Amino acid sequence: MGKVYYVSQNVGLGLLVLAVSALATIIALSIAYDKEKAKNQGKPGDGAADSTSMPTPSTTQFTPKEPWDYYRLPGSLVPVSYDVTLWPRLEPNKDGLYIFTGNSSVVFRCVEETDLIIIHSNKLNLTTFNGHHAKLSGLGEATAPTIKKSWLVVKTEYLVVQLSNRLAVGATYVLHTEFLGELADNLEGFYRSEYVEDGVKKVVATSQMQATYARKTFPCFDEPAMKALFNIIIIHNQGTVALSNETVDSVIEGVPVKVTTFEPTERMSTYLLAFIVSDFIRIWARKKAIDDRQGEYALNVTGPILQFYERYYNAAYPLSKSDQVALPDFNAGAMENWGLVTYRETALLYDPVLSSTGNKERVTSVISHELAHMWFGNLVTLKWWNDLWLNEGFASYVEYLGADYAEPTWNMKDQIVLYDMQKVFAVDALASSHPLSRKEDEVNEPAQISEMFNTISYSKGAVVLRMLSEFITEPVFARGLSAYLNTFAFGNTVYTDLWDHLQQAVENTPEIFIPDSVHNIMNRWTLQMGFPVVTIDTRTGRITQKHFLLDPDSESVLPYPVNTNSLMRVSGDGWVLANTNVSGYFRVNYDPDNWNRLLSLLSTNHQALSVVNRAQIIDDAFNLARAKIINTTLALRTTKYLSKERDYIPWESALRNLDYYILMFDRTEVYGALQAYLKKQIQPLFEHFKTITVSQILDIINAIGIACSMGVKGCRELIKSWYRQWMENPVHNPILANLKSTVYCSAIAFGGVEEWDFAWTMFQNATLASEASRLRSAMACTKVPWLLNRYLEYTLDPTKIRKQDATSTVQYIARNVVGMPLAWNFVRARWSYIFQQYGKGSFSFSNLISGITRRFSTEFELQEKFKEDNVHVGFGSATLALEQSIEKTTANIKWVTENKASVLKWFTEEST
Repeated sequence: MGKVYYVSQNVGLGLLVLAVSALATIIALSIAYDKEKAKNQGKPGDGAADSTSMPTPSTTQFTPKEPWDYYRLPGSLVPVSYDVTLWPRLEPNKDGLYIFTGNSSVVFRCVEETDLIIIHSNKLNLTTFNGHHAKLSGLGEATAPTIKKSWLVVKTEYLVVQLSNRLAVGATYVLHTEFLGELADNLEGFYRSEYVEDGVKKVVATSQMQATYARKTFPCFDEPAMKALFNIIIIHNQGTVALSNETVDSVIEGVPVKVTTFEPTERMSTYLLAFIVSDFIRIWARKKAIDDRQGEYALNVTGPILQFYERYYNAAYPLSKSDQVALPDFNAGAMENWGLVTYRETALLYDPVLSSTGNKERVTSVISHELAHMWFGNLVTLKWWNDLWLNEGFASYVEYLGADYAEPTWNMKDQIVLYDMQKVFAVDALASSHPLSRKEDEVNEPAQISEMFNTISYSKGAVVLRMLSEFITEPVFARGLSAYLNTFAFGNTVYTDLWDHLQQAVENTPEIFIPDSVHNIMNRWTLQMGFPVVTIDTRTGRITQKHFLLDPDSESVLPYPVNTNSLMRVSGDGWVLANTNVSGYFRVNYDPDNWNRLLSLLSTNHQALSVVNRAQIIDDAFNLARAKIINTTLALRTTKYLSKERDYIPWESALRNLDYYILMFDRTEVYGALQAYLKKQIQPLFEHFKTITVSQILDIINAIGIACSMGVKGCRELIKSWYRQWMENPVHNPILANLKSTVYCSAIAFGGVEEWDFAWTMFQNATLASEASRLRSAMACTKVPWLLNRYLEYTLDPTKIRKQDATSTVQYIARNVVGMPLAWNFVRARWSYIFQQYGKGSFSFSNLISGITRRFSTEFELQEKFKEDNVHVGFGSATLALEQSIEKTTANIKWVTENKASVLKWFTEEST
């Protein structure tokens, strides 16, 4: 964790080291996890906050009785290798369906005597052999029993083969299956992606196996610990290319198809498999995208990032090649398939003329994230999904390191404070949050697994690991990591295996002192939910802490240890700022005198503090106020200096927090006063950026957007004129790439049907994915209700809005104060359809509920019967998000009731 706080030099206290003082307080945080679990168990569905498990939609309890009733595979069989042949048809059959056919032979070893073979298979039509779904043979001296019967279990997604006799322990067998599946457009398993190029529809056969979709492609032991070798053969159309996880060994010409045989993979998990058949070219993407040089930046940045990780991990890249593919239809942002990484087009393609700086940052960050997995996650894989946080949290942390190495002038390392720490603080401050690591038996069903792909796993995992790295120092962290990767290469682990190797690295570095073991320190952050607020009283030097909860009426069982440090006692103009570099995962509160001194410093010399600490002061103050730890006007006072602020990170932190006020009050009389205040604060920034150079352009985005929405003179006219110029000459867009998102949204909000329809035409014709994405978001900004309702209907039609973009488009509409009730009515009316399409496996599905309900702050909205009316349908991976939305709405109601009058008074006084 490194240096945690510093004090002003004018009192001569300098910097203090964490281990000397505040560490004892911070790492003493301990939630009685078992007590909390016991307290909340037995009450799912009654509105209680269950922080330890995910409620299931079923209204009746299902008790497993047979081995095939359980979602986890029995441990009696272990796969060794697969021979898989797949033949995707890129044209529809006579029934209008796209299909694929294939066969698989899995070699497995019996480790426990059994007369059952249980293997995953989902939505595959299996060929029968003598009335059975598979054929079994023995290898070597093993004699295979005959198959007595076989059947498919829909609920647990199994093929069950009952044998006439038991398999012999230590013997090896082969299970052969042949199958037909639909090459559907559902973005799961082996699926179909479509696009139009030069007026011709093109079809791509591609895949997404994480987390439980390999079983939709071929029968397999579909658990991450069931690693095996894979021998893949793809039969495909002439004129197309087949890609998989390893390099091409030979190409055999067929009539009228080609047969591509791949080298055997390394020992790996099923969820990391990938297959693609397309006419793409390297970096693999649509020909038009490559011709427009949209793949060059990704190609140029991949090499340096891979080199960085080889040095950081002290381990060579494990495979012989690294393909990266941009797909027109892809549900996730990207997927770390070993040696064949797949991306949304917006995450891999960058146009040197048309794309924005933000697009470039996204491409770098996502590539860095996925390549980090080539070692951490792929070479060494977590045993089960309950420890997903370590896999995704680690990649979410080191992606900043890889991106910083590739683009050292961007200061990417600072952005983790905005994009991960502040983001997850908002979720982990809820009583319905959950620990990073869960027990295995709490994560079983596919929907429960999908629900683990959330902000806690990614962002809290990232900032907690960053805290550990800073605390034991990055070189020691890297040495422990290298030992872990080399020890468990091609195997599976649990998170404590990493703690063991980090502890050894600490013990082998005498100059590093930690007051407790890595295990004991980190268990306090991973086995329990939440985080502390540390309060420093500079009048007495007293340091206290407690569990930070956004709703102060929520019950906490945290102890309140007290530390005292005389160096924390200051007087006069001296000030204390804790958590420098915002390395620690905690919020900080001070006595009123120190708060006033910090606010005075911001007013007179804000650059005395780093940009991340200025952002921290604002974010901490606003959230402490929401938790009733400090008063609301103190939080609002942190924004008064912003008229002098020119840096992006503090402004972004402020705007995110003020956005809560906008959401709570943009339907009330408070909004007018808030708007007048923000207009006053943003005006100097807007004027400053009228004459900026292109290299300074990133920070203008906030200035333009807020200035226009708050009615700054000249802003609306400027926006409208730019957009009108484009409408008059569609082949020449005069709007700077970095300003497009803001200008498009504002112009459409100020305009009507003509502006919206023009954007729709440009969206349909866009050949750059990031441009299409900007337009798709901007069209949700219109204030015309019928346009918004029409746009909502478009999300049901994949020929208008791709399935990968449907739920996020609804969320964009819900951000609009006019669109929010329309989006809510739309989702309620069509919940059954939406759930069937997206609710059972989409990692981002939970965002739909949380996104639509962000503004909810009235008793009427709280009393909506959405949960009760749809319990028979279910909520899938959005179950926890629904519970958290209810909790947030309850907290919003109380906050608005208690603060509306004082907020109106403050904004009114400060805007004059």
